[in-house]
Formats: sequence, structure tokens, C-alpha cells
Amino acid sequence: MLATCLGCGCACDDIQLRIEANRIREARNACDLGLRWFGDGSAPSRALAGSRDVSVEEALDAAARTLRHASRALVLLAPDISCEAQRAAIALADTLHAAIDGVTSSTTLHSVLAAQEIGRASATLGEIRNRADVVVFWGVDPSSRYPRFATRYAPDPVGIHIGGRRDRVVIAVDVGPARGPEDADHRLEVPPNREVELLGELSASAARADTANAPAVLQHMLRGKYVALVADAEPDDRDARDDGRAAALVTLSQALNGPTRCAYIALRAGGNRSGADACLTAQTGYPMAVDFSRGYPRYRPYDHAAARLERGSVDALLIVGFSGLVGPRLAALLGRAPAIVIGPRATGAAFDATVAVDTAVAGIHEAGTALRMDDVPLPLGAPLSGPPATVDVVAALVRRLAETSVAPTAGDRQ
Repeated sequence: MLATCLGCGCACDDIQLRIEANRIREARNACDLGLRWFGDGSAPSRALAGSRDVSVEEALDAAARTLRHASRALVLLAPDISCEAQRAAIALADTLHAAIDGVTSSTTLHSVLAAQEIGRASATLGEIRNRADVVVFWGVDPSSRYPRFATRYAPDPVGIHIGGRRDRVVIAVDVGPARGPEDADHRLEVPPNREVELLGELSASAARADTANAPAVLQHMLRGKYVALVADAEPDDRDARDDGRAAALVTLSQALNGPTRCAYIALRAGGNRSGADACLTAQTGYPMAVDFSRGYPRYRPYDHAAARLERGSVDALLIVGFSGLVGPRLAALLGRAPAIVIGPRATGAAFDATVAVDTAVAGIHEAGTALRMDDVPLPLGAPLSGPPATVDVVAALVRRLAETSVAPTAGDRQ
């Protein structure tokens, strides 16, 4: 059976599953990361209220009671759920007059704002596979977090207009310890405190198309017909990065679109994180940190989930998705507010949740849609039977909350 892997943002859709007795026995074509993501397909199917095993209906009744009494609720879209479940969670936040955010807002904040303020020249991964003859890996080696990027998209595969690795120039820009691929054709080492300054210099030279006097790394870019500038949009949120880095990368890609053609490729992790941004944008107009407390969506990009939890302004937290993949910064904050978890393996959360309901993993037990890191939608199948669908459980909670009008929140009174 053909399946799509959500182990990373590549969302490889060529995985051949061999299934016996409702278990995955083989996941052909999957990388090590994909093999861990699929596992054998098993998942718990329990519901807890406090420490007691209860029915799903009882758990949702308890969750509704907690959320009705909250004045500063926060809904967090965690990984491993479908776009359909994400849309249901957004409707829930709207009904509740809550704030809603994804798990990557603190790491992707500056990339999102740079794209909104400057614009962003991007492309699908298929476009890069078929056209890019110069690939620049800026402070990232995809082999660690995105293992099949090199073999599926660049630089290895043969494309319609490119002959594969032999026809591509690969440039690795090492920013401090963040190194590019070891087999790069050219390498540039940059101290972290010089990164943004260097990007500014490269952008200025590119805008002038100053090939003769440009640094060697830029000369290689300017000689290309199609440049792919690849960077990680989700570095570890404990990593110290210059806040101006994202805007400087976007500016360089824009400048290169004069003398040649360039696409900026922002790598994203798995679990349909890109889908959360897209669904929020479609339903509210904003990709992250949305506040419904006044009865309509407001964009609060610097007041993201981590910031709210850090300052103690959340009195009820609803996590929809797999809480084990929220990232280290958020994970350290999850015990600061009463938490309800609806998602895959919810009952095994590493923190005490007041209510937990296990649901299906999108692409394993639940069909729907997910977005690849380049925002291309891909269909998800449900090769195994398992826990109840996340979208159905969230929709049932929405119905319970809609039965009783939500009291005005603190945001309404501000």
C-alpha cells in the first residue's frame, strides 16, 4: 500500500507499506526518520480524566467544563494531525474566544515576518528538482533532519532540465558549527556574528550584478541559471541566531532574481506543521499567534504560545496533536497551565494533563490532507485502523462548547 510519510517536511509520498494483522511490517523507501515515524503503526486508544480511565464522551465533558471556565485559553496546534483536524481546532478556538498558535511560531517568527514585509521568491520542490543548477545550503545539512531531500529534490536527482548531481554546483555556507553538506563543491565559513553583515554585502553585489568584484561564492551563484538558496526555517529554538538572518536571506534571494533566477527554500519539520500555518491563514488571515478574545481574529506575532505561557497569561491549554513534538522551549512550559490533550499518544504525555484523549495519527489511522514544506497539499490515506479520528473528537468538543455561550474573556474587557 502506498503511503505518505510525515516524519519530516519532505512528506515523501512513495512509501510502500507491507501490512499484516493491522501492523506495519515493512516501510519500503522510508529513511531512518520515516521508519521511526511509522513504527509498526500501533497507537494507544484511551481517554483519561485526571488519572482515571473514562470514555471519550466523559473526557470531552470534562474538557468542555474546564474550557468554559477559562478566561485566557490557548489552543496549540501540535504535529501529526491532518489539515481537516487543524481546521476543526481553529473553529474551536473561535467558539471559545481563545488564542491559537502552532508549535513553531517562536522559531519561524522572523522568517514569516520577513516574507510578509519583504516578499519571498520561492518555488515548489519539484521546480528545484527540475531546474536548479546551483544549490546553496546556508548553514544546514539536510541529511540530518530531512534525510531524503538530497535524493528526491536536490542535488542528486535527474530533472527535466538538469542532468542530476554532475550538472549541479553545490555550495555549503558553514555558519559557526552549522555546516552544509560535506560533499559540497565549494565551501564558505562564516562566523555567526558576521552572517547578517555578509548577507547584506552579497545582496548589494548581486543587485549590481558585479560579477568581477563579487566574492567567489556569489560568482558561482551569478553564473547559474537557477539558484536554490536552502536554509532551515525551524532551527532548534535553543539555538542563538541573529534575528535579522531570515530577512537577510530573503533579501539575497530577491537580489539574485535580477541577474539570474533564485528561489528561497525554507526547510520545515514534519507532522504537517506547514498545514497549521496554511489553515490558520485560510481561516483567519494570519499564519500564527491569532487571538479571538474580542470575537474576531487579531494577529499578535510577538505574543505567540511560548510568550503567553512564559508570562503566565494562560489559564487553560488545549493541545491538539502529538504533544511529544512541540519542541524543547514549549515542552518546558507545558506544566504551567491546566492542560487538555487531544491527539496521538495523548495519554502518554510527559506532563500531567487534566484530560487526555488518544486519537489517530494522520496518514496512518486517519485519512485527510497534509502540506509538504513547500505548501503543496498531499492526500493522506489510513492504511491501519486505530484510535478515533482527531477531526471527529475535536468536532465533538466544538459541539459541546457551542451548546453553552462562552462568557466574555479578559481580552474583551481590555
